[in-house]
Amino acid sequence: MNGRKPKPIARQLSEGDPRKKGKRKLQERLVAEPKATPGLPRCPRHLRGRARAAYNFWREELQALGLDFRPDAMMLEGACTAYARAVQVDLMLAGAGLLIEQPILDATGKLSGVRLKVHPLVAVSHSSWKLLRAFASEFGLSPVARLRLTIEADAGEGDLLSILSRPRQQKIPPIQ
Repeated sequence: MNGRKPKPIARQLSEGDPRKKGKRKLQERLVAEPKATPGLPRCPRHLRGRARAAYNFWREELQALGLDFRPDAMMLEGACTAYARAVQVDLMLAGAGLLIEQPILDATGKLSGVRLKVHPLVAVSHSSWKLLRAFASEFGLSPVARLRLTIEADAGEGDLLSILSRPRQQKIPPIQ
């Protein structure tokens, strides 16, 4: 699928419907939107060490945000695996270094020198962190993704929310 990802309907409503589709139509689509079963399952048994710790940590965070849904469990598992792999490879690179020596052989097969080459694990590290960043963006676990989230206000926060959502008054400098 090419192009931008579609905005969630709740976000379109909170932004004031910039496409002018109509608030009523958007609310109807929001009600008709399929709802996933809430609650992530316990950490899978095969996840060990750092991946298990990440799963439990992110599970609690997603619960606090109200974004823990059962169908997302495998995706969260992939994020935890990518995180564990990225850290493991970075620890290996810390010990081995970012560069390796590649021997240069002359025509007779004798060693004539060495060439420095980027360690192959650098590519693995880069791809693991990139994959983790993609997973984190989908779950709202990155700072930018959290800014894009629309979280429904609790009933007790209605007054505070209305105060905070008002337009700010601009200070007018005095005329001199």
